[in-house]
This record gives sequence, C-alpha cells and structure tokens, in this order.
Amino acid sequence: MSDIMKMADVNLQVLDKEGNSSVVRQDTLPKFSKDGRSDTVFERYINPTAIVNFGFTMQAAWECDAVLFQISLLNGGPASLVYGSLLTGIGTIAVSTSLAELASLDPIVGAQYRWSAVFAPFSPKFWGLFQGWITVWAWITATAASTSYLANVVIGLAKFNYPHFEPQRWNVTMCMIAFTIIPVVANFYFRRLITTLEMIGGIIHVIFFVFTIVVMVTLSERSTTEFVFHELWTGLSGWTNPGVSFSLGILTVAFPITSFDGVLHMSDEVQDARTHVPRSMITAVVLNSFMQFGFCVALMYCMGDPERVTRSPTRLPILEVLYEATHSKPATNFLLVMIAFVLFVSLFNILASAARLTWAFARDNGLPFSKKFAYVHPTLKIPINALLLVGFIMCLLALIYIGSNTAFNALISLPTIGLYMSYFIPILFIVIRKLQGRHPKYGPFKLGRWGLPINMLAMCYILYILAFVGFPTELPVTADNMNYAGPLVVALILLAIGDYFITGRKRFVVPTAPSSKDDDSAL
Repeated sequence: MSDIMKMADVNLQVLDKEGNSSVVRQDTLPKFSKDGRSDTVFERYINPTAIVNFGFTMQAAWECDAVLFQISLLNGGPASLVYGSLLTGIGTIAVSTSLAELASLDPIVGAQYRWSAVFAPFSPKFWGLFQGWITVWAWITATAASTSYLANVVIGLAKFNYPHFEPQRWNVTMCMIAFTIIPVVANFYFRRLITTLEMIGGIIHVIFFVFTIVVMVTLSERSTTEFVFHELWTGLSGWTNPGVSFSLGILTVAFPITSFDGVLHMSDEVQDARTHVPRSMITAVVLNSFMQFGFCVALMYCMGDPERVTRSPTRLPILEVLYEATHSKPATNFLLVMIAFVLFVSLFNILASAARLTWAFARDNGLPFSKKFAYVHPTLKIPINALLLVGFIMCLLALIYIGSNTAFNALISLPTIGLYMSYFIPILFIVIRKLQGRHPKYGPFKLGRWGLPINMLAMCYILYILAFVGFPTELPVTADNMNYAGPLVVALILLAIGDYFITGRKRFVVPTAPSSKDDDSAL
C-alpha cells in the first residue's frame, strides 16, 4: 500500500464547488486504496497531546488495581501484586512496542485484523475475518467489564455510607446500564469533548495517584518489608502450587495495562498518525506500568490487617484501606469518587475505540447487516450505528448479571483472552516474515536489530498469560466458581470459523490494497 506510506505532511491547494481555493493538510484527507475504497471517512482533528492523554487515561491501571486487587489476595498475595506488576509491565511494554512498529507503517482503525490479513502466510481473507471477530468481541466485552467496575464502586460506596443497605444483583445491572447510556450519549459530542476531557482525566489520573499514595503512606499502619516483598500466599483459594497461585494472581495486574491498542482504533482521526499513534501506545503502557507498580507497593505497605480487608462488608477492600488511613468517611468518599471519575473517562475512551473498530469491521463486510453499521453520520462525524450497537450489546451483557454472577464474570474475562490473542497473531506473522527476510518497509518508528528479540519476548509473555487466564480461581471447581471464559472463547472461535465457511469468504472484503504477491514492500 504505497499510497498509505506516502502520507507526507504537506499542504495541498484544493478548490470547492464554487471554485474558491483553500489550503488543507494532506494528512487530514481521506486515503484511498487501489480498488477505490476509502480507508477513512473521518477528519484528522485529534492533536498529539489529546491522543497521548487518550491512551494514558484509557488504561487507568492503578485505578483498576484499586478496585480489583482483592482477587490477588486469594492467589499469590503481595508477591503477585508487586512482582506481578513488574512482570506484566515488562511483558506489555514488549507487546506494545511490537505493535507500535506495525502501527508506524500502517496506522488504521482495523489494526490487528488488517495486519493479520496483510502478513498472513496463507489465506489472508480467513485470518482477517477470524481476527476481526476476536478483536471486536474482546473490545465490546471490555466495555462491559469497565461498566461493572464502576457499578461495583457505586454499590460499595452505597454500602459504606448506608451499612443497612443490602445490594441486589439488579442494582448492579441498573448501574451498569446507566454507565452505558451516559458515555454513549456523550460520544455523540466526541469531537467537542475529547481535548478537554482527556486533559482533565490525565491530570486527575496523575495528581490523585500521588495524593492517594501520600495519604496511605503518611496515615496508614505500616506493613513490614518482609510482608511486601517476601510473602507468597498459597492455599487460600485451594491452589497450593506456588507457581500456579502466583500466575493466577498476576492476572489482576495484567488486564489493566492491556487495551493500549484502543489508540490504534482512533488512527483515522489522529494527525500524523504514523508518528503519534505509536508514541501514544508506548507512552501509555510505560507510564501506567510505573504507576501500577508504585501503587501496588504502596498498597501492600499500607493495607493493614489482610483479613479485615478481604472480609470488607462493602466487597470493595480499597474502601477499608482508605478509611483506616483517613478515619473519615467524607475523605474516603472523595478519594473513591476521583478513582471512579478516571475509570469513567477510561470507559468513555474504550467505548469510542470499540465503536470505531466495530465500524471498520462492518465497512469490510465482516458483520451481519454491515451496510447499516458502516454508516458514519455526516455532521457528527461518528459511526453512530456502530456506537449504538456496542451500547446495546453492553446492556444485554449487563442483564446477564441478574441471572448469574458467574456467567457474567466469564463474559468479562473474555477481553483478556481476546485482546492477547489479537496481539499474538499479527506479531507471529510479522516475525515469520522477518525470519524469512521479507519484512515490509518500516515507518518512522522501527525496532531495528532489537525487533526480533522484543517480538519473541512479547509472544512468550502472551502465551504465559493465556496459559493461566482460563484457570478457575478457586478449588474445588464447582458450577459457581468455574471459569467459563475458556469454553466461551472456543465457542467464539467456532463462530468465526463457521462464519468464514458459510458466508464470510464471499462477503468479507480483505482490508488490503491489491498488490503483487512478491511485492513485500506493499505496506
């Protein structure tokens, strides 16, 4: 796709219908492939600062850890949180830099499924469609997971302030639906809100990271260094093997620093995307990894009595940690509301990214009723039908919580598996090409001689996480604690394969420009 590679930052003189001339930036114009299909119908209005803040706040890693860390207390304990945050930080940086290299040569909304089709050693249409189903479903379920975190914060605060309140499952569902409707409506005004919202979210993300740690460190009862750096808990969940317990525990800190590819799905709206999208991805992962590690260390030093924290009646242990530090309900409420605010900005970004990914897949006829969902509103400049589709599915997923908490937890476990699968496939394919000496021409960001080692490290890390993410978190396994994420992923894989053989191979448009089979510099 030599036309995509020639995105020079130059000004062009154009004429409107009345014959008046004006000057526009070339990188704001739609790009067309050789078959005449437009690669973008959006305007490139997102500036470099906004896209960096977009990726930075979208992960909201330390805030997610604050809401979820109790899961690691059952498996691994302090070791999983402290050393796990180091391991996942290094592994995710390797994954993000590997994908950043691909983003630099071809930044596009479809990202992973486009690259899988481009670099597939065989059957590009199959790999593109297969990857598309995996990635789209991972992102839609990621949005549902984000609303569940916010709902749990709200329910926890209600229980904290009104001890006699007994939350029901439908309370969580209603909160999740509310947290779906608000960002869906807000995304209608995405172009107007993004710069301000990302700036405020980024500032709060950093300031309250420092403020929360200072509050905990100065006011909390201090744990010993032995407890923080030398405690590996086993047997609490039934898993007695130290390796398994540690590996299950680090999943808590592995998920929050994924989803960095959300920046990729905004590529058609980013100025000079080949430079700023890779930079945003790497910046987001590096900064959030450091913040996640710092928060986990501070949390373990300031947690206090582990039994009191894990048995919190609010089912939100961070409330107990902060309340024991401040001894003030207003102060604790304030800190939790600020955490929730950043999680809400993150949800706003995740939803925007998921909607654009869904739109791109529909544009390439990857979805049923693709023409409907490939529509972009001419005035709002958003994929409005795809946005509404994602919101509708989120509401349906929220309803599952009423019937079965276990089933819903399995559904929101899918993002981890789906996202890591979507990262692994294009990295594997580009590694095969590199080993064959057929790598494409690189963009502004390239790994050079470090490319293969970093790619290999990324793949090993992904396989390690995937090996444990399907494990049940407790033993003995029952219908209530069974991890159904694995079987659901298998069902999704069968759906993708079945779709390809039934109608997909005729319907799906391979998202690459025609090029010679021997032209390895096509991208």
